[in-house]
Amino acid sequence: MKHRRQAKLLELVREHNVETQEALMELLQAHGFRVTQATISRDIKELRLVKVPNGQGGYKYSLPSAVTMGDLVRRAKRIFKDYVRSVDFSGPFIMIKTFPGGAHAVAAIIDELEWPEMLGSIAGDDSILILTHDPQTKPSRPQGPAGAVFARIQELMER
Repeated sequence: MKHRRQAKLLELVREHNVETQEALMELLQAHGFRVTQATISRDIKELRLVKVPNGQGGYKYSLPSAVTMGDLVRRAKRIFKDYVRSVDFSGPFIMIKTFPGGAHAVAAIIDELEWPEMLGSIAGDDSILILTHDPQTKPSRPQGPAGAVFARIQELMER
């Protein structure tokens, strides 16, 4: 649901001069999404929407311009400073503890960095589990019970 809502939000921002969160909320509601102002605010933050001049003396929401890796690293450092309490690991797993409500922002910036050793992340309210692997030695398919489940999942994904 969140993915569909955010995809529609991006579409609306591209197609309309949306000046306020209230206007964005109304547009989403008109398309069948039940949202609150708080949800819109979080989506705007997660999608990193920015306000730009609308050419009529006001401002509208827009997609961010091209972001460099340096920009991402600076933003990641700022987010880590603001939200992260501790980091620990066990084997291929890394656990990041954040202040309450901070895990999604931290996980989003880590995912955006697209480190090749990172398989993915799972974020809760105040913790993030990161799964890592060695892209050079990763087998073509998992072994043991994980291999059997992986094969079944792949079968379900076949069209």
